[in-house]
Amino acid sequence: MTVQGLSAQQLAERGKAVRKDVPRGSHAEFRPGKKRDPIGLLIGQAEGRVPELVPIRHGRMLVSPFTFYRGAALVMAADLARAPTTGLSVQLCGDAHLSNFGAYASPERRLVFDINDFDETLPGPFEWDVKRLATSFVVAGRDNGFSAKKCRRRARTAVRSYREAMRELAQQSILAVWYARLDIEDMIAQYRARLSSRERKRRKSELKTAHRRLAKAYTRDNLQAIGKLTTVVDGRRRIVSDPPLVMPLNELAGIDSEAVLDQLKTLVTDYRATLQQDRRHLLDHFRLTDVAHKVVGVGSVGTRAWILLLESTVADEALLIQAKQAGLSALSEYAGASEHVNQGEWVVAGQRLMQAASDIFLGWLRADTPDGEQDYYLRQLRDWKMSADIEDLNPKAMKLYAQLCGWTLARAHARSGDRFAIAAYLGKSKRFDCAVADFATAYADQNDRDYTALSQAVASGRVQAMSGL
Repeated sequence: MTVQGLSAQQLAERGKAVRKDVPRGSHAEFRPGKKRDPIGLLIGQAEGRVPELVPIRHGRMLVSPFTFYRGAALVMAADLARAPTTGLSVQLCGDAHLSNFGAYASPERRLVFDINDFDETLPGPFEWDVKRLATSFVVAGRDNGFSAKKCRRRARTAVRSYREAMRELAQQSILAVWYARLDIEDMIAQYRARLSSRERKRRKSELKTAHRRLAKAYTRDNLQAIGKLTTVVDGRRRIVSDPPLVMPLNELAGIDSEAVLDQLKTLVTDYRATLQQDRRHLLDHFRLTDVAHKVVGVGSVGTRAWILLLESTVADEALLIQAKQAGLSALSEYAGASEHVNQGEWVVAGQRLMQAASDIFLGWLRADTPDGEQDYYLRQLRDWKMSADIEDLNPKAMKLYAQLCGWTLARAHARSGDRFAIAAYLGKSKRFDCAVADFATAYADQNDRDYTALSQAVASGRVQAMSGL
């Protein structure tokens, strides 16, 4: 993704040269293919998923055009692949919509803002992530009742933030880029310091809300998750059942729970080997005592996700790890397969490459199951998690959020790709911003049509859906 042996100036010239083949204004175009079949793609994704959970996925996608968009990464990947691409490759998130950004705890116990979903990560042209992010602001803005003009402005804000950040990062050393991060506490403090006394009084309620959300994030840690998701039964801690969303191992039909638990203990040993040495030592203080299947997300529903309860020899000291099945990326047919045989390892590799700081328990494993080999990646279930309530964002708040997401995506791309070439391609003008904002508006229209098509497919019986879960 980077070119070795060339100077920053030579790389920048390479980026400018790309404009001849793919003008920045060309990114405004969206032309759906004649044989385009979004519902067929979604039905195809059901293969290999847990059959009884697939209707839940479709039901969640039908809540709104935005929830549909969240579950339709494959549909958009197929559409993006038809357009001319810059060839300026980075490690893509692959599903860079605004709900896949948020705050979590760094290993240094600081609350940082970053991308937090990498199920679809693969190398590919940088503009695919940018277009998916920009379109998500139009779709979410429409769901929130914004005017067409304000929706387009929010998309343009995200793209402008990306472009300006990439140009700034191209002026910095690679070490500075690697260490760059958005620290939430520092960001709030800097924002407050820039305000005059009069402005601080006027924004008193806004600042109090920010600090209240910050305080709430600190409570959303592993201990809080243990208190919410587990209980003590006959002196033993157990994961709380909440069918069909959370199903403890002993409630799953057709399995010997004790035998499976023993097998999982062996798999935990395999997972341990993927961690750094010091983190293996930390994990050795815990032992696996309970497991449950959990339904997660929107697009991920139907894939296997497990909660692993690990307890220490110290009373009331426990750890919750989420093991999430990793399949082929939605981009794989269009951007190429990953270089790793284990898809869980590839998700972890992509995450570590893009995130400023990753969870200390991030690792992977491969399991032999009655359904064949399955790859998983693992991380803590919750560690100071904070995310925006998208449906509650007004236009002003969404503008700030667009700036944060745009900067964060640029920093993630600058770590893996040729920041000099991308920055030079983007340039100083608003041409790329406006083009992608136009694309985002056009694609949001297509998303509305696809959402309606799914509703009709459910009504006709072609697709099964279960709502309210």
